[in-house]
Amino acid sequence: MTLIVSLILPLLALWLWWPVQFPGRRQRRWHLGITVLLALLGTGFAALWRMDVLAYAAEAWIQLVFGWVLAMFVMLLVFLVLREAGWLLSRLAPRTSALARPWHGVRGNQAAAAVIVLLATLGICNGLKPPRVHERELVMPGLPQELDGLRMAVLADVHASPVKRSWRTQRIVDAVMAARPDLIVLPGDMVDGEVEDSAAFVAPLAELAAPYGVWVAPGNHEYYHGYRRWMAHFRGLGLGVLENQTAKLHIHGRTLAVSGVGDLAALRPSAYMRGGPAPDLPAVIAAARGSDAHILLAHQPKQAREAAASGAFDLQVSGHTHGGHMLGFDRWVVAPANHGYVRGDYRVGAMTLFVSSGAGQWDGFSVRLGVPSSIDVLVLKRGPAPGR
Repeated sequence: MTLIVSLILPLLALWLWWPVQFPGRRQRRWHLGITVLLALLGTGFAALWRMDVLAYAAEAWIQLVFGWVLAMFVMLLVFLVLREAGWLLSRLAPRTSALARPWHGVRGNQAAAAVIVLLATLGICNGLKPPRVHERELVMPGLPQELDGLRMAVLADVHASPVKRSWRTQRIVDAVMAARPDLIVLPGDMVDGEVEDSAAFVAPLAELAAPYGVWVAPGNHEYYHGYRRWMAHFRGLGLGVLENQTAKLHIHGRTLAVSGVGDLAALRPSAYMRGGPAPDLPAVIAAARGSDAHILLAHQPKQAREAAASGAFDLQVSGHTHGGHMLGFDRWVVAPANHGYVRGDYRVGAMTLFVSSGAGQWDGFSVRLGVPSSIDVLVLKRGPAPGR
């Protein structure tokens, strides 16, 4: 994907300026040169990153710059499609020359290019700043009365890295603890980089505590960076790691099962995989028998259909999508790639699915526009049982 994107970027740069009606060749060459160089900057950074010859701390910053360039060219592609559609419609109307000329005018395209650069930069800044707590009620059909009002904090996709540093993780932890949840769950992608690269940046997670525990399920990025060592490290921080396992929590005389399963990334082996189990729903279903309610932590929302079809789960909590990153991009690109699920709550059969927008995102595409990062505090509420 990185290679394909890198090859497309210079072509988009040419498409931007080639049809523009410059008063002279020198101006055209100047605009083309700057934009193509910017595109090649992304291509060069992508090549350095994929060569894997630098320390991860340097790679993380290279990923961030690549993501900034990529965000600009995603927005540029949308602009170019709209520009050419407008130009074509103008050509079909009366007085075609007068109506069509502004679409390829210098000033309008210069202004569009400047706005795209500013939006991409703003998006990166939005992605790097710490998230806020968003509290909301979530109805779980059939939830026992004794569990009504249980406060569950969802901390998905922290993606701690040498770019975000430990101060950001500390801000997240402080915000979670200030919300006073009864239960804390982390449905994957806590880190980027190997343990020796990023352990210091997840250290504040050791301060997470709740009356009914702090529970972790793995995400695909743990599979890319030394899975077994990370799981051992999280256990060393005092977190409850659920690898196709179930924790039975006894709350006010009722039993709430919280299960975590492996990530779907295990089913797509590649050179970048570093271990990790495939999801095993039958194992956690068997372990949770006799519970009054069952919550599944599954990093990717695409697992919801299979989970709902089993009839064994009341709620699935996921992340992975980062809420779709940008308005428009969320519905047209991210949602279709995740069975239509991008953020918020959904009914999947008799099961509720909640997809968090995430407390962070991968450095390689850290842009957020109109889709802020989030620490979610879900207040579980009793609703009518399915079929009633």
